[in-house]
Amino acid sequence: MEDLFKLAGKVAVVTGGSRGIGAMISRGLVEAGVRTYITARNADALQATADELSKHGECIALAANLADADDLGRFAKDLLARESEIHFLFNNAGATWGAPLDEFPENGWDKVMDLNVKSIFFLTQALLPGLKAAAQAEDPARVVNIGSINGLGYAPLQNYSYSASKAAVHHLTQQLAVDLAPSHVNVNAIAPGFFPSKMTSHLLDHEAEMVKAIPRGRLGTPEDAAGTAIYLCSRASAFVTGHVLVLDGGQHVSAGSAGAVS
Repeated sequence: MEDLFKLAGKVAVVTGGSRGIGAMISRGLVEAGVRTYITARNADALQATADELSKHGECIALAANLADADDLGRFAKDLLARESEIHFLFNNAGATWGAPLDEFPENGWDKVMDLNVKSIFFLTQALLPGLKAAAQAEDPARVVNIGSINGLGYAPLQNYSYSASKAAVHHLTQQLAVDLAPSHVNVNAIAPGFFPSKMTSHLLDHEAEMVKAIPRGRLGTPEDAAGTAIYLCSRASAFVTGHVLVLDGGQHVSAGSAGAVS
């Protein structure tokens, strides 16, 4: 039992790992002894995060635009050339777009869907050789998709493509979980509530009011994100697949919950 949460010596990939929840998850993995590859479009910001996290363990920056099919393929090929086994894949990279219903643009729909849904499917597909090579019956490889409580019900922020994309992520998680179970690859999702990040910075002026809608009475913290990630990667969760783990302090299930972009 004492080894249930030990991850040292394994390999992880975290997309959108330069900031926000991705950086929180990456730090938790690095500190747990996992060699962690992070990716994002901005190479300078990505390297800065990798340099900071490398103070706590091993973190490697590989810049890529996962919304571009060619760059996604290049990234996956480069990664598999470095690592024959990939124990954990965190599909965290995402974008949002807000506009009134009668003004919502097609490019705002396509940009969000391409990164939030399409890239998850095709990156998971491309990295399957590494995931399957790392998988064991008693300790599966893991794919963890980052969804949102916005994908669980009505979201009042008029971020139509974002909410739809996260609902799709939750369903895709279930589909992949069943299909990959025979290969000993577990697939789960995390549906965060409100965590401070660049994506949610425009909402922080209303933090006090938003906290009132969260039964736990606070926003999400790096420890919340990292702890959940470590659980889903550990032997403790080996029998958990196809689930959406809601990480929101009780906001979604509370009476009158309105949801928030994560």
